[in-house]
Amino acid sequence: MGLNTWIRNNATHKATDQTLGSSYSFLIGPASSGRAVTERSAMQMTAVYSCVRILAEAIGGLPLHVYRVRADGGKEKAPDHPLYRLLHDEPNPEMTSFVFRETLMTYLLLWGNAYAQVIRNGRGEVIGLYPLMPNRMAVGRDSAGRLYCEYQRTTDEPPNAQYERVVLSSSEVLHIPGLGFDGLVGYSPIAMATNAISMAQACEDYGGSFFANGAAPGGVLEPPGVISDPARVRESWTQTFGGARNGNKIAVLEEGMKYTPISVEGSGFFGPFVVRGLF
Repeated sequence: MGLNTWIRNNATHKATDQTLGSSYSFLIGPASSGRAVTERSAMQMTAVYSCVRILAEAIGGLPLHVYRVRADGGKEKAPDHPLYRLLHDEPNPEMTSFVFRETLMTYLLLWGNAYAQVIRNGRGEVIGLYPLMPNRMAVGRDSAGRLYCEYQRTTDEPPNAQYERVVLSSSEVLHIPGLGFDGLVGYSPIAMATNAISMAQACEDYGGSFFANGAAPGGVLEPPGVISDPARVRESWTQTFGGARNGNKIAVLEEGMKYTPISVEGSGFFGPFVVRGLF
C-alpha cells in the first residue's frame, strides 16, 4: 500500500479553521531585481546548494541512538527498543536513516519546516516515518483548539493530476519547525533572503549574456553605403565572432565595411562579478 493511499484512508477529523500557514513568503513580496525566487530555483545557486548539502549530510551522518534512563539517573543505549531500528536503520522501506534525516534537514533549510508522516499499526505502535513536502503542508487549529496538519496530495495520473487535501492530527505528523513568528511554524530562509538570492541569480544571467556575446556589449558595422540585407550581415558576424570561444579571431570584413567597437565601461564590466560579494 502506497503512502498516498495510506494518508487518504487514515485521515482524521475535518478542519474548521485554518489559522497558520507553512510559508511566510507572501509577507516578503517580490524580489527587488524582478526575478522570482523559489526554494527549488535557489538551489541552482552554488552557494545555496553547497550550504544545504553540507549541513544536510552532516546531520544525516551523525550517530542516532535510542537511550533509556537508568534507575540511578544515568542513561544507556536501548537497541531493543521498538523505535531503535526505525530511527537508527530504516524509517521506512524506501530509505535509510541517513537519507531520511538528510531529506528532513533539506526541507528545514529551504522551507523552514520538516514534516514526516507517522504510520502506526493496529496497536498504535509506530512502524514507519515518511517525509512530506513542506510546500504542500499547512498547519491550522480547529474550533476545539487542537492543532492539525492539512496536506495537499496528488494522484499519480499524468497529465490530468488531481489534487485533494487530507487532514491529519498532530499525533500523525512529526513536525520540526525552524525559526518562526509563533513558535509553531517556521518561515522559509529562502523567502527571508529573496533579494540577495534574486540579485545573485540576476548577476549570473547578466554574466552569462556578457560572455556569450564575446565579453563585450557589441559594436557597430559601418558600410560605405546602404546594406541590402542587414539581417544576414548581423547573423554572419554573430556566428563567426560571438561568444567567448570565438573571441580574438581575425575579422575579415566585406569590401568598404568598417567595424567600430563599443567600449566596456567600469559599470558594465562590474556587473558579472558583483555576485561574489553577495555570498
